Amino acid sequence: MTVSESSTEMRQPPSGWVTLPDLAERLEVPVTKVHQMIRDGALIAVRREGVLCVPAELVAGRNALKHLPGVLTLLRDAGYTDEEALRWLYTPDDTLPGTPAVALCGDGATEVKRRAQALGL
Repeated sequence: MTVSESSTEMRQPPSGWVTLPDLAERLEVPVTKVHQMIRDGALIAVRREGVLCVPAELVAGRNALKHLPGVLTLLRDAGYTDEEALRWLYTPDDTLPGTPAVALCGDGATEVKRRAQALGL
């Protein structure tokens, strides 16, 4: 999933951005594999100043977040566009530790998946 920066206004932006070459190095895979992960919906990327980047919270160590592909699929199935999915991931929620993107990093991942699934009902 690739999103244009100008089309995505987030209430709480990501803490940082990782370029695709940097992400490939971090994951120890070729950059083409990172592009494939984006095409497959396992990651979501934003074009920032002409460069594709992935929100830093969506990558944990040497892996993309375990539950992210499933959440992105649930959001797509609920009719969300890439832009809407990214906005949803970065909309603060008082009942979660910050945003759904941050909650995916910890114990809130199951709750984020439940909420994404409920959006499709």
